[in-house]
Amino acid sequence: MHKMKTGIIGCGNISGIYFKNLKESPLVEVVACTDLVPDRAQARAEEFDIANVYAVEEMLARPEIELIINPTVPASHANVDIAALEAGKHVYSEKPLAVTLEEGERVLELAERKGLRCGCAPDTFLGSGVQTAKRAIESGLIGRPIAATAFNMGLGPEAWHRNPEFFYAPGGGPMMDMGPYFLAAMVELLGPASRVSASANIQVPDRTVGSGPNCGKPITVQTPTHLAGTVDFENGAILTMIASFDIFGGSALPCMEIYGTKGTLSLDDPNYFNGGVKIRRIGSESWEMLEPVFECGRNERGLGINDMVKAIAERRDHRANARMGYHVLEIMQSFEQSSLEGRHVVLKSTYRYGKPPSFAAGRDNQWDVPIIAASTQS
Repeated sequence: MHKMKTGIIGCGNISGIYFKNLKESPLVEVVACTDLVPDRAQARAEEFDIANVYAVEEMLARPEIELIINPTVPASHANVDIAALEAGKHVYSEKPLAVTLEEGERVLELAERKGLRCGCAPDTFLGSGVQTAKRAIESGLIGRPIAATAFNMGLGPEAWHRNPEFFYAPGGGPMMDMGPYFLAAMVELLGPASRVSASANIQVPDRTVGSGPNCGKPITVQTPTHLAGTVDFENGAILTMIASFDIFGGSALPCMEIYGTKGTLSLDDPNYFNGGVKIRRIGSESWEMLEPVFECGRNERGLGINDMVKAIAERRDHRANARMGYHVLEIMQSFEQSSLEGRHVVLKSTYRYGKPPSFAAGRDNQWDVPIIAASTQS
């Protein structure tokens, strides 16, 4: 199997770990990069010995480039995905899949129509932490899962990020920024969600840039910075979740816990690939640390890309799938919708790995792989 030639569009903060990890990939070869700020792309190319720095249009026109990686800012994710798909490229985007559900639907529909693969971060749920918890649940160690908690509570990134304004624009905020890690993990562990009920507000509207050349510049907050609610899953489990940029004194709440009829699982931060998983069994007064199902580093970003490329060759579904990204996006969007409308929001999408068996035609190329379509329920 040859390495898939790949281009990266967007050379900001998060791109560095993709360049670094994919340098060691046996499946992907990054041959080009680009950025709206040409000097930023040139710096990445020099840092990681990338052969070509192109304009976006030139990269998309290169026939040898088969895959585009899209770590741009959230508001650009859907447009870059669509441009890559229109150019006949597979694409893998940073999270969230899109800023709106309408944009996400366009991405999914275009990928299906073109017979191309579309992946979406996070891929942290493929790491040893979540997969160890999944093995424990599937083995019946905690019985039937009936409830869960997910808490991501702290201050926003304006103190350290040099250009933090997009975190407070539509498509930003604590839910859209960090929610994908928690909710992708929960969907992996509990299956698809069915409805959301929540409250959301801008609790601290006055923010300023804390570092870099714009230090001291005020930030206009345009999206909720504290969201709290519940997510019902199709299997009956109920998740209680808080996502906040407004916690000034820190929090002692656990990152994630899964509660079953025979015990409880406690997981570390799902923003990382590894991390311990503890179990407290029914009748026990102490926690036990579970042996990880495999060894994994703290930051293995790119696992989802490697899996997608391998899945193309193996003619199977890929794990960090845009269909999952869309389902997570709908859950996140429903927090604000529920708060604004004062009601439960019943989700229209669902997601299960490898299902349903609905396929697009597939391209007539060396991969020649059908693509599993988006699934929705009315």
